[in-house]
Amino acid sequence: MTPHEFITKWQNSKLKERAAAQEHFLDLCRLLGEKTPAEVDAAGLDYGFEVGATKTGGGHGFADVFKRGHFGWEYKGTRANLDAALLQLQRYAVALDNPPLLIVSDIGTTIRIHTNWTNSVSKTYDIPIAELEDAEKRQWLKAAFADPEALRPTKTRQQLTEEVAGKFAELARSLRARYDEPEEVAHFINRLVFCMFAEDVKLLKEGMFSRMLERALEEPAEFEAFARDLFRAMSTGGRIGFEKVAWFNGGLFDNDRVFPLTPAEIRLVHEASKRYWGDIDPSILGTLFERGLDPDKRSQLGAHYTDRDKIMMIIEPVIIAPLAAEWAEAKAEIAALMEKAAALDATAKTQRGKAGSTAKGQATTALNSAQAVLERYLKRLADFRVLDPACGSGNFLYLALRALKDLEHRAQVEAEALGLPRRFPSIGPEVVRGIEINPYAAELARVSVWIGEIQWMLKNGFEAAQNPVLKPLETIECRDAVLNADGTRAEWPEADAVVGNPPFLGVKRMFQVLGVDYVNALRDAYPRVSRFSDLVCWWFEIAAEKIAAGQLKRAGLVATNSIRGGRNRLVLDKISQPSRIYNAWSDEPWVVDGAAVRVSLICFGFQNPVTEQHLNGNIVKFIYSDLTSPDGVQHFDITKSRILLENKSKAFVGTVKGGSFDISGELARHMLLMPINPNGRPNADVIYPYMIGMDVVRRPRDQWVIDFGCERSQEDSAFYEAPFAHVEQEVLPHRLSVRNRREVDQWWLFSRALPALRAAIDPLERFIVTPALAKHRVFAWLPRGIYPDHQLIAIARDDDTAFGILHSRFHELWSLRMCTWLGVGNDPRYTPTTTFETFPFPEGLTPNIPAADCADDPRAIAIAKAAARLNELRENWLNPADLVRREPEVVPGYPDRILPVSPEAEKELKKRTLTNLYNARPTWLANAHKALDEAVAAAYGWPANLSDDEVLARLFALNQERAAAQAKKS
Repeated sequence: MTPHEFITKWQNSKLKERAAAQEHFLDLCRLLGEKTPAEVDAAGLDYGFEVGATKTGGGHGFADVFKRGHFGWEYKGTRANLDAALLQLQRYAVALDNPPLLIVSDIGTTIRIHTNWTNSVSKTYDIPIAELEDAEKRQWLKAAFADPEALRPTKTRQQLTEEVAGKFAELARSLRARYDEPEEVAHFINRLVFCMFAEDVKLLKEGMFSRMLERALEEPAEFEAFARDLFRAMSTGGRIGFEKVAWFNGGLFDNDRVFPLTPAEIRLVHEASKRYWGDIDPSILGTLFERGLDPDKRSQLGAHYTDRDKIMMIIEPVIIAPLAAEWAEAKAEIAALMEKAAALDATAKTQRGKAGSTAKGQATTALNSAQAVLERYLKRLADFRVLDPACGSGNFLYLALRALKDLEHRAQVEAEALGLPRRFPSIGPEVVRGIEINPYAAELARVSVWIGEIQWMLKNGFEAAQNPVLKPLETIECRDAVLNADGTRAEWPEADAVVGNPPFLGVKRMFQVLGVDYVNALRDAYPRVSRFSDLVCWWFEIAAEKIAAGQLKRAGLVATNSIRGGRNRLVLDKISQPSRIYNAWSDEPWVVDGAAVRVSLICFGFQNPVTEQHLNGNIVKFIYSDLTSPDGVQHFDITKSRILLENKSKAFVGTVKGGSFDISGELARHMLLMPINPNGRPNADVIYPYMIGMDVVRRPRDQWVIDFGCERSQEDSAFYEAPFAHVEQEVLPHRLSVRNRREVDQWWLFSRALPALRAAIDPLERFIVTPALAKHRVFAWLPRGIYPDHQLIAIARDDDTAFGILHSRFHELWSLRMCTWLGVGNDPRYTPTTTFETFPFPEGLTPNIPAADCADDPRAIAIAKAAARLNELRENWLNPADLVRREPEVVPGYPDRILPVSPEAEKELKKRTLTNLYNARPTWLANAHKALDEAVAAAYGWPANLSDDEVLARLFALNQERAAAQAKKS
């Protein structure tokens, strides 16, 4: 069929929809050279006419034509209302697996293609029948049949939201420069945002807001009056001139405060209003606008954010999967009852008298029972409450609301397909609850939920709520979620499920950000939480308590992936009893405050209907508290490993300065050469080389530190004139700004000077260090006279045997299995407790035995020889004799300086780092480690070729055996 023939046959056709729709579509197939539904799919399951069961009331199927993965198509008579046809398609799109295109057409004038991709802005392709000779318009139709992706809009909803957020961040900056009222500015901008959205989804009629801006561009001084009149009308419902304004309410328009805008600012808002705000994405809207509106988060503008797919990794197992499973059971029950009702009804029609009457009554009873099952499930959804106790700007709440509305919608559509009547959706924003301490974020959470609710209703073919449009959202509270102002525990509102992304603050940062008094009050209020836990653990503790008490069914929370180990893991240990972790992702990329981090996503519950447990997307038998599973040959829970007393008091975190005690090598040498101080002592008493983790894995930076020790008084410290003056100038101002009384009162001392560490390493000529956080688990020697920073773990041993055991494959496997993981690079974190103190050294070579006592042990000798050789080879590579010279320090008592012999040598030496060496892992290094591993394996009495899992199993067994023995002794 040619375009001309098609136009001649169908243009302005008077045929009715029912009589002509299928022939019209078949002619389109002929025109476009496409196979007909029957030629493609004889069964009509994936491509066919009248798809979907007969609806109650005598209507036809869910779509006049359906092609899976392509379109749903609804026909109307010539010049009929195609908007009504679209509404019908939208209401049943879920039953058609949400096709990417929704096409509506009347018989004689127009075909209209509406895009339906979730994450793309919407677009409409209008194709008049009279213009089908236009090749481009025929190509649009051809794409709908053969290649829907060709019609997908190139701009995503995320990109649109980023664009408009950037515009309003610019406006916020401009207003804040004139008005010192950041919260009021934010509230005003949120109103402007909602007005633009309301206009584009036709809740504000006929471009009212855009027209107001156009008038304001003509008379900028009138903007304030124009906007105030509009806000007043939206607050209560009213009129602007002769034009009616809906009643919005909800608290967003609680007053008529308007900030005057400059002509440039009005133009900025007007330009933003030209975007189609109906497609903005609520799952990121709040996050992006919060960055623009909150002065403290301006630095995050343009940074990454967490997308909806990541959040759905929690929403799906905590909310959707369990409730969908309940619907599957209810649907099967409804189907059986409807089948029974139909059979009894058929019987009633064939029998007369009492038998027919009885069958008719039984059919009615079965039908009523089916309706009761549906009503019970719908009430279950309507009564379901989701709480995000750290809701931020509302991304979890919006997606939770959408999930519950989708579940209700699907249940109604599928029940209607079985023959039950359908009712208007009943679930609204009241089903989500939130707690958020930041007022900017709390209001944006409300705006995101309101917009998300309206978008869902319109997208699924329903009108938005009226009188008022915005229901109050007092369920999103602005307060602290874990601690009241009086130091008591904060209460959470009742909920069926808890989801969210609680704040990520490590132990040290908690004191800096929250203050000592708050942190101590928090610890006192929750004595079951380890005092060395990260802040996020308190949210897990409260959720676990509520699940154990039967006050909560399920929870899904995000935590930094360090929750898998150390003291943090204790809160997950408790979750495993009596509830369980049933779905988890142990190590996922995430975004927090614009920064990329690694997180664990953990879903847990006591009475969870989900039978399968999933870890990292795989079905597993059980999930341990370190977010591993007993698969393969590893059938032991390594989280049950215990600290061994034989390892105690040997490994230490390095010192924490708490201020700018650092000085350059040049300044240090200048101070070292100064005359003796008034107390008769040299500055060498309080000046030391200082090493951090980077100095070990890269090249030493020649950094020094002024250190007055652990207990030296201010008066005694002041005798060291130049060092003391430097600390007074660089450290004191910082200390006065912190909220830790001890650090203020003893401002000239390190925050954590660690007398136990000093007592352990001072007698040794050298000691072992390993970076707390590093890509490779490497160990190195530091000589006496160098103090390690907290980025280094110091082990108070000076023998090659201990060094060799620690640097063996056996300890590396154990440390990697017991460690936590931090940073964008997801580097393993070594700790004195979980990774060192739990490790079972070979019998007779444990850290509590002095090196001299086992010096004659052949095992110790073999390990020491291999370890010394490894260290010698590494030092030869790091500092080749032809590239370096060794020079004594300017005063005695310090290690020699290692200096390049030339600029060329210096350039080469920059490449020679332990990180680069272990990245390359040359054959000689591998051979040296192999020899060391064989010596350590022999010390255990094990074969050297054990698999990794077998090594871990044997080490765990040793740990448990020794822990049991020490328990008996105690």
